[in-house]
Amino acid sequence: MLSDFLVIYLKGFLVVMAMLTLVWLVSIKLVNASIVDPFWGLGFVLLTVYYFLNSSGDDVRRILVLVLSSIWGLRLFGYLFWRNVGKPEDYRYAQFRKQYGAERYWWFSFFQVFLLQGFLLWMISAPLLAGQYFTNPFNVFDGLACACWIIGFSFEAGGDYQLVKFKSNAANKGKVLNTGFWKYTRHPNYFGDACVWWGFALFSVAAGSYWPILSSVGMTFLLLKVSGVSLLERNLKKSKPQYEEYIRKTPSFFPWFPKS
Repeated sequence: MLSDFLVIYLKGFLVVMAMLTLVWLVSIKLVNASIVDPFWGLGFVLLTVYYFLNSSGDDVRRILVLVLSSIWGLRLFGYLFWRNVGKPEDYRYAQFRKQYGAERYWWFSFFQVFLLQGFLLWMISAPLLAGQYFTNPFNVFDGLACACWIIGFSFEAGGDYQLVKFKSNAANKGKVLNTGFWKYTRHPNYFGDACVWWGFALFSVAAGSYWPILSSVGMTFLLLKVSGVSLLERNLKKSKPQYEEYIRKTPSFFPWFPKS
């Protein structure tokens, strides 16, 4: 049974890399490696559908994992696509292109950006398979998983919506958003993302599989230390003079009431 699980899981890597290889070919044509960003969410949707078609666990849990991961992934894909469409290449990728040389970055980007993202995406997807594959009957951990997902999705989607609305007002340029979800945490979208993935980890626990929790640990680490909180705050401290005061009053990640 475990060997079948591993076969499906390993084939999932081929599935997601097929998608990202196509995106890479488009990025060469556009000279824009940052088009990979929206496909992070879409990759999880693709993997969840593949896992759904190849699993036979508890039907209610399988449908929940499929629906909730699709809602999360498609919203993230749509939001990032809308935010990035028509924009120049993200400064991170543009810097890499300059560093490694434009004449060779087209193929180097496959390994540095697309293969790496595909590998991380596949590794993190383990709870999405475990929650659908193993056969424990529906139980209290499924309820906890749904509650965790709802809280996380509310913070992530709600925080993104409030930020878009805030930025759409020209009078707010250079200011710091500190109302709504942003009153209680400096990064409601990242906290919400982590919470969603702990919801998927709980689905895996409900199904009877515990090691995929490591995937949610990995996602939380990425959000806190690699591509999320730490990277963004370094830039915000430089670009927004009010951000130091915001840091003093508002929790970084886990929501809590602001200091007076």
